[in-house]
Amino acid sequence: MSTAFQKPAACIGAPLPRVDAHSKVTGAARYAAEFHADGLVYGVVVNAPIARGEIVAIDTSAALALPGVLSVLTHENRPALADNDADWKDQIAPGGSPLRPLGDAHVRFAGQPVALVLAETLELAHYAASLVHTRYRSEAHQTELAAVLKDAVVPSTEKGGFEPPPAPRGEAYAALAHADVCSDAFYSTPMEFHQPMEMHGCTVVPTADGRFTVYEKTQGVGNTQQYLMKVFGLTRERVRVVSPFVGGAFGSGLRPQYHLPLAMLAARALRRPVRVTLTRAQMFTSGHRPATIQHVALGARRDGRLQAVIHEAVGETSQYEDFTDVVVNWVGQLYRADHVQLGYKLGRLDLPTPCDMRAPGAAQGLYALECAMDELAAALRMDPLELRIRNYADEDANKKRPFSSKALLDCYAQGAERFGWGARVATPRTMRDGHELVGYGMAAGVWDAMQTEASVRAVLHADGRLALSSATADIGTGTYTAISQIAADALHLPIGEVQFTLGDTSLPPAPIEGGSWTVSSVGSAASVACTRLRARLAQLLVAHGGAGWANFDVDALSEALTIADGEAVLTRGPKHGTTRLAIGELLARAGMKTLEEQITLKPEELQQRYSMATHSAVFVEARVDEALGTIRIARVVSAIAAGRIVNPKTAANQIAGGVVWGIGMALYEHAQVDPTIGRIMNHNLVDYHVPVNSDIDAIDVLFVDEHDDVVNPLGAKGVGEIGVVGVAAAVANAIYHATGKRVRELPITLDALL
Repeated sequence: MSTAFQKPAACIGAPLPRVDAHSKVTGAARYAAEFHADGLVYGVVVNAPIARGEIVAIDTSAALALPGVLSVLTHENRPALADNDADWKDQIAPGGSPLRPLGDAHVRFAGQPVALVLAETLELAHYAASLVHTRYRSEAHQTELAAVLKDAVVPSTEKGGFEPPPAPRGEAYAALAHADVCSDAFYSTPMEFHQPMEMHGCTVVPTADGRFTVYEKTQGVGNTQQYLMKVFGLTRERVRVVSPFVGGAFGSGLRPQYHLPLAMLAARALRRPVRVTLTRAQMFTSGHRPATIQHVALGARRDGRLQAVIHEAVGETSQYEDFTDVVVNWVGQLYRADHVQLGYKLGRLDLPTPCDMRAPGAAQGLYALECAMDELAAALRMDPLELRIRNYADEDANKKRPFSSKALLDCYAQGAERFGWGARVATPRTMRDGHELVGYGMAAGVWDAMQTEASVRAVLHADGRLALSSATADIGTGTYTAISQIAADALHLPIGEVQFTLGDTSLPPAPIEGGSWTVSSVGSAASVACTRLRARLAQLLVAHGGAGWANFDVDALSEALTIADGEAVLTRGPKHGTTRLAIGELLARAGMKTLEEQITLKPEELQQRYSMATHSAVFVEARVDEALGTIRIARVVSAIAAGRIVNPKTAANQIAGGVVWGIGMALYEHAQVDPTIGRIMNHNLVDYHVPVNSDIDAIDVLFVDEHDDVVNPLGAKGVGEIGVVGVAAAVANAIYHATGKRVRELPITLDALL
């Protein structure tokens, strides 16, 4: 029979609105601290005011005397918990000893939890917390990274710990000494905090038979479940973690924060539902982007070809864990050089352990490297874009592998054209517009493209609806929408007929949502599951559909089959008409109620032969008031190579959000620690500045065409991180071009330009 079928319309690539938008704007979407439970108890954390020392005494009597206060848990009276480091380590814990809230009398950082007040109302719990009086014995502390540089250590390489930078290539210092032109400087980035709209919180609901449902703000319900199982000695069946919506996380929800074990501890002790939420100030007492001090030295020939690259960094960590970022490795993916020396160490401070924050390591490392490239271009009197093109790497020198795809040159070309880079006047402090100095700056960006193991269940119901499920997360990136589009595209049905459920440990397991790998991992699994489901539907039609279907080739039918209005539909063009059959009737004929596929998809071995990455070229126009030193970022063009783009609207939204983050990193964000008392002083959104709408002007996002058959079955690389990478450097480079002043310490504030 003829197989000249009409091809189904594609859903991938369509700029569709978010499928969860209605739930969010109407308030139907519920977050971790919004789930109701009868008899709910409220917990409020009491934090230590000292940076290092011991708790001498805790007086909880005044708090406990208040009617409605049920308990105050401290290290002195809390129930027994796991007593070894291994049980306190989550899936991505770094080397060292994880924090055990209320574990002992030792204070490791200002803000460490020392008590949990439990009361019938939130207001009462807060008031009672103010009545908990604690005496401390303070010890000498250190919270400044510059003060511990000489004591910096190579991180631990224990499981879950540090992966060292690539071994040196050639003789970098000797090559630097003999280079025609050099750039050699130190750059620093401060502590930054994630500042999601939704603060950390959870609601723990116990049952009479010893089971717990935990509604938690998390980027990985599986990681949270395993953590609670180990810490509290529970079986998997006794702990269910639910997180359908997350109001922003950006890495802060990757590891369990201290509110989680405290809430679980209280719920188990009281045998009542307990909710613990952190205040905005308490959001400054846990994970953050670590401060860095970096040394970058570049040596080049007169023609701009790099001869030597030295990139050494010291990153901040706590006294009890070895948190590491991949700060110095990126040059091998961007530029060619025969002599390369990379180094990374940690400076131990009396601060909480840092954690991953959007584009961890790359955000800091590319800031220093791309500013150094700009300084080298100035020393060479060469266009910064031309310098990057001349040193373009066509293979990953770190891994000695080819790229699965790399459209960075297209990013350079298309981004420069869109921005109007050709109008740039080379000499700094030359371009003006009235009282403003105008500067053009640019930078390159790179982020690893990764796929991890993920499972998806796809169930086609008799009415033609697809129920798709996976224990992944949506942290505001549009996961609901992207995975629904992928499933609709693979099964050839309208996206409105897809119901995607996520964020629940009762669903098929999925990795933590982070690293820009969710679409690559969960999306690829969804695509394969739905493609198989469509093939099985075609087999059923040939076997049970009747005379109108029996003679079709199954493979050809599978490719052309669509689902609409609860029917399997085959359109063969105007001459041959349309054949259709109700899915419910087909399933009944086959003796089935639903059609189901569940798969677990792993990365292919082929990927190990390649280096896989997203790339970007960021172009920035900065305007600086000559008299006042105030800075305005007038426009940004971000050209992105990220493989196949599932949804251009939500992807562009992610990139634009990353650009805002990069501007914040360059100009505003800076957690300020008083070294005398070891506390963060600007622990609020009044004094910790983040960009607001009035700070942001035009952001233009363009995606270059990039085809990749290796990176994953979809060819999609992910866009969550690449949007921020390189932005801070491009802003700094534009400010230098505008003013002639090179500022190497972030954030760049007006006093540095006056």
